[in-house]
Amino acid sequence: MAEDDVDFAVAAYRDDNRWHVVELNPDIAEDLEELSEALARFPSDVGVLGIVSVNDDFFVILRRWGTEVRAMLSDVTAVEDWSLAAEVAELLDVDTDDDEPLAVGDIAILSDLGMSAADLGGLCDDEDLYPEDILMDVAGRLGFAAQLEAIIG
Repeated sequence: MAEDDVDFAVAAYRDDNRWHVVELNPDIAEDLEELSEALARFPSDVGVLGIVSVNDDFFVILRRWGTEVRAMLSDVTAVEDWSLAAEVAELLDVDTDDDEPLAVGDIAILSDLGMSAADLGGLCDDEDLYPEDILMDVAGRLGFAAQLEAIIG
């Protein structure tokens, strides 16, 4: 994956009931383990979110809380072309033979933060939305849209 394939990679974490969003090096999006390790350095009372958008094609949300790692992939068909998507699918142990662009993994990954699995799944199913649109909606519902917007422009 080329560096310019990554639209953005950020860590979002809440500390003392306040969200913080930090831009991550785009190279981190090439390796799921590196992404997870990078998230471990941030303090959070609800787990750290790693949010990566790739090539206006798909996104990954990784949530790390201590040693626990949860993940979701917005489009299972991305595994054919993108190593990050393939690594997430492997972590999730999901069937990657599906030709339908379905979200897979822990769709309820944000439910305790204010975004239901149904809402996140519905956004992922909307073929008219780009990953950035979906992730801005997610950030808005969780309360860190202004910080994300400042990073991604």
